[in-house]
Amino acid sequence: MRRYRYRACDAHGRITRGELDGESPAGIEAELHGRGLEPLHIKPARPSWLAGQRRIPRRELIHFCFHLEQMLGAGVPILDVLADLADGPGHSGIKAVASGLRAEVERGQPLSAAMKQHPQAFDEVFRCMLRAGELTGDLAPVLRQMAADLARADELRANARKIAIYPLVVGGVLSVAVVVALTMVVPQVATLFQSSGQTLPLSTRLLVALSSGFRQYGWLLPPTLIVLFIALRVAATRNPLLRRRLHALALRLPLTGAITQRLALARAASLIAMLYASGITVIDAITSAARTTPNLAIRHGIETAGAHIAAGRGIASAFEDTGLFPRLVTRMLSVGEQTGRIDSALGQLVYFYERDAREAIERLQASIEPALTVVMGLLMLWIAIAVLGPIYDIITHMPT
Repeated sequence: MRRYRYRACDAHGRITRGELDGESPAGIEAELHGRGLEPLHIKPARPSWLAGQRRIPRRELIHFCFHLEQMLGAGVPILDVLADLADGPGHSGIKAVASGLRAEVERGQPLSAAMKQHPQAFDEVFRCMLRAGELTGDLAPVLRQMAADLARADELRANARKIAIYPLVVGGVLSVAVVVALTMVVPQVATLFQSSGQTLPLSTRLLVALSSGFRQYGWLLPPTLIVLFIALRVAATRNPLLRRRLHALALRLPLTGAITQRLALARAASLIAMLYASGITVIDAITSAARTTPNLAIRHGIETAGAHIAAGRGIASAFEDTGLFPRLVTRMLSVGEQTGRIDSALGQLVYFYERDAREAIERLQASIEPALTVVMGLLMLWIAIAVLGPIYDIITHMPT
């Protein structure tokens, strides 16, 4: 079966867009006719390697949850809410998703089931939360909670992204300055040094050798890095164990590893707490949270803990046996297990890790700027000394 994108018109003249799985366009057309839709355009969906381009931005999902929560809380029928989102102004991806959801709901599908057709927008946790809200008959609180969780994750990611801006700018400027020095300045100065016949200091000889090597083989550096990156990506894609080890290595990197681990654990704990508080069993909550955890090392640890819990182990001891989670996690889980308030204990854990991650990001951002300035200054100072020192010697030994 292949996945097809369609645009169709319903009985009221409204345009509906979405995606369906089928053997052929004719099968998709028959499926649409069975739904009371008149096909206007059917074409194969883009290949899976381009799926990332269709991903809905997190901020658009926050707006989607807020709009849905407000309208449903006011008593507006779900079909009318989805029609407003599909026909009104906004992100084209959200409009297409809302149109597809409306078509599925009109067929009698629950909203959570309809969202399975749009994995680029709604992950498994989102659907599980919505399913729990449907079972209780009140979607508004669930949507409000999901919007708050998405907003919190977006804020943390925005703070983490700020760290990369200054190093990228400084690193780019420094790279350009070094390349210009090695390819244009040092070769001309080296000619002067050779004509003088004087013995050069070690720092100058190293700089001249580096300049000569860079001018001869520097062009190999970009393609070599690209080939190595592609080879590593392909190897990690084909070898899940290697990919998990690389993710585990990311958690042990200096400076950023601890922040990555705290953010990932905060996200996982928040998802488990939300699902458990919504009435999902702890095993199903752990399984769903694991599937949406991007770091494979932490995902493997959560899945292993879930398997131990399913086998009858206690929650705290199951997480402790994985050896991946800090003592604070298992201690909070033990308290929640003893009091019967696991969701509350996880909520406290989320608060602690998010605050700790936010403070770590602020500390890193405050320290990385002067550190990069010092590194840049030392590098340029070395180049200046290696170049100006011999020039000064030549000038002082010139006959007057």
